[in-house]
Amino acid sequence: MPCQGATENGAATMETYNVLFLCTGNSARSILAEAILNKEGAGRFRAFSAGSYPKGRVHPEALRLLDEFGFPTGGYRSKSWDEFATENAPPLDFVFTVCDNAAGEICPVWPGQPMTAHWGIEDPAAIEGERQAEAFRNAFYALQRRIGLFLALPLESIDEMSLKTHLREIGRTSDQDAA
Repeated sequence: MPCQGATENGAATMETYNVLFLCTGNSARSILAEAILNKEGAGRFRAFSAGSYPKGRVHPEALRLLDEFGFPTGGYRSKSWDEFATENAPPLDFVFTVCDNAAGEICPVWPGQPMTAHWGIEDPAAIEGERQAEAFRNAFYALQRRIGLFLALPLESIDEMSLKTHLREIGRTSDQDAA
């Protein structure tokens, strides 16, 4: 967990939690999660996303949806999770897989020994045609619901075992509960 620092007057300050969202392609779900947490957890969390086999581009529907909902869309890119396994990477507090494929892969060793959990969401990019926009919207709402539950956790006062349990439970939140 993040360290506490001190201000000039001696008051304690809490460092920002670093969160990495993983998906195989890092083009849709993990990008949406990164955007949601960076906006809704601003000041308390810094979110990143990456993929085990990045597609090299962010899905246009993900960017369109973020723009529609008033989220910043600049700066997102599809990148490898290797960027977060180096000694220059930010120390991670949490790593969440948002697709079943990435959850089953052997992950790198993450700096900071983060807590991990699987929050699988169906891949909206796998839907073709006119239903794709609806699939992206459903994925966004499911991620937003899970991130909202995560943001409500009393991270500074909860013990590690309870926190791990809560993180797993959030991942089991059904998409119907998230809508």
